[in-house]
Amino acid sequence: MEQAWTLVTGATGFIGSAVVRQLIERGSRVKAFVRPGASLAAFEGLPRDRFRLEYGDVTIESTVYRALIGCERLFHVASVFKYWSPDPARIVEPAVLGTRAVLSAARAREIERIVVTSSAGILGTATGEQPMSETHQSQLLDPELYIRAKIEAQDVVQEHVDDGMPIISVLPSAVFGPGDRKPTPNGRTLLDYLQLSPSRRIPATDGGISVVDVDDVATGHVLAMERGRLGERYLLGGDNLSFRQLFQLLHELTGLARPGGAPSAWLIELAGRLFEISARLSGTDPILTRRLARDYAFSRVWVTSEKAARELGYTHRPARETLSRALRYFLANRYLPSSLTRHVRLELRNP
Repeated sequence: MEQAWTLVTGATGFIGSAVVRQLIERGSRVKAFVRPGASLAAFEGLPRDRFRLEYGDVTIESTVYRALIGCERLFHVASVFKYWSPDPARIVEPAVLGTRAVLSAARAREIERIVVTSSAGILGTATGEQPMSETHQSQLLDPELYIRAKIEAQDVVQEHVDDGMPIISVLPSAVFGPGDRKPTPNGRTLLDYLQLSPSRRIPATDGGISVVDVDDVATGHVLAMERGRLGERYLLGGDNLSFRQLFQLLHELTGLARPGGAPSAWLIELAGRLFEISARLSGTDPILTRRLARDYAFSRVWVTSEKAARELGYTHRPARETLSRALRYFLANRYLPSSLTRHVRLELRNP
């Protein structure tokens, strides 16, 4: 009998493309669901006998339904990874309407197993030093757009789980690594850092994130499909670092800016507001928003992946290795001119 296909939405994205490659490496036949006109650079070198492109839009159910012909499994990874937009609907609607359309098409096709990519951000922030588990209840009342979109999309997922659909959700933390082509907001943070001189001191607080490698997250997706319990959520996290620890690690890797003192909360939020105003005028994305400053500058999105480790066999590499891989990718692919990165340590350029 011919092997069934697996469909991956958001396949040109940072996480989606890594999931596609891992599936193919494990012998699966994969359909990559992409928007017309999207860059296909992420798929270079993939075997034609086990890889196929399917064009469509996740918010249009009929296109997803068509792409699911011959499929038994589905990874719904597609999402707009932006924290801010002058038009909130551009971020929220694709997540919510897309999730509803994709799951409706999957129901009609009687897909056997579905993995949906959510985010650790839907859990809010940790209390004190204790990392969050899957049962943590968010205390954020007015979250940034991306987090709001993920929360509302997960509500749609839960509706379908309650209705008996075979869905497993995975919640990655802050994802870094090679292949961040666009790049994502996380990748842009690294690119901004690479432009700082060794003499600089970068403001740093004791808020923090969980740093995880994109390939570990992709493996977590595949393990969730293979071993996950239906209806369950699994956090896919990495090393929990304060922002001070993060910038210290970047300094050790590159020789560039060291972490400095922490500015006041009101000053950080003011900076976020000013960046938003500048973004409206320039049409670019702000590097910080008022909501991000308010919610995360002094709080921690620290998580435990104990459940995924126990039930799926999930593991993650150290943050030092993850950040090194990400930085090497940006340098090797010349995301910045050499005049801006000439101070980066040579050992980072040549592994």
